Amino acid sequence: MPLFWRIFLLNALVLITATALLLGPVTVSTPVLLTEAAVLTVGLAAMLVANALLLRVGLAPLQRLTRAMTTTDLLRPGRRPEVGGQAEVAELITTFNTMLDRLEDERATSSARVLSAQEAERRRIAQELHDEVGQTLTAVLLELKRVAGHAPPDLLEELRQVQETTRAGLDEIRRIARRLRPGVLDELGLASALKSLATDFGGPCLSVRHRLDADLPPLGREAELVLYRVAQEGLTNVARHARARHAELALRRTATGVRLCVRDDGRGTGDAPEGAGIRGMRERALLVGADLSLGPGPEKGTDVRLTVPVPVRDPDRNGRP
Repeated sequence: MPLFWRIFLLNALVLITATALLLGPVTVSTPVLLTEAAVLTVGLAAMLVANALLLRVGLAPLQRLTRAMTTTDLLRPGRRPEVGGQAEVAELITTFNTMLDRLEDERATSSARVLSAQEAERRRIAQELHDEVGQTLTAVLLELKRVAGHAPPDLLEELRQVQETTRAGLDEIRRIARRLRPGVLDELGLASALKSLATDFGGPCLSVRHRLDADLPPLGREAELVLYRVAQEGLTNVARHARARHAELALRRTATGVRLCVRDDGRGTGDAPEGAGIRGMRERALLVGADLSLGPGPEKGTDVRLTVPVPVRDPDRNGRP
């Protein structure tokens, strides 16, 4: 029975009962006797309790739906509210669950498109840096070398400094291009790409240690790219904001997949709001159904963990995966 009719019929029953009492043989003395007042009070209380119980039972699914609407994480809705109640209430909960399903599908699709566009733009910029800017700086170096061969001794030292500055700029351009387009990921695999990444971020001010398991399960190209980008963003945050002296990049095998961990001994995140980099990591994690967590490390600093599930393939009749 619809909620409207249940509430209407209960209230109608209460009114009919009250009218029947007024028309019946029951009378109330003037002044009201104590026993009559007690009977009226008990009757009124019974009707109010019955009304309250029915409303409580009827509106309980709506209260659960309200809590679900308030606490649901739109990035990862997770478990859906249980469909309860009747008629309009059940239909409302079902509609809300359907809306969450559509929202999750649309977010996954849009995130995949955005990340694909980002990777394409990164490849384009890296290619232009390598082909245009890199070749221009290389030509400048060759020209400086030619000029240095005919320069007077008093200008030779200055030309050599300009050569070193240009060479450093060329190296930086190449390093940026490698970060934008990790060719080593496609050519040598995830482990080699992560080792190269740790080497690139390491320096006199920051020591980056890597720990990579050798028996990693097979991962798809999309999952490997997400792992690489999250590791890259995590080390970028360490180098820029953490004021850390040591960092660790680890990739471990788990029972259901792999877990990436980026840890440092810096000042930590505190109560600072999440920036675009962390939001980007969360969106990438959602793209492959991974779980991203950020928290304090064992020795201050920040601990970034990305757990990527790997689907288990059933063996065929010959026992092969």
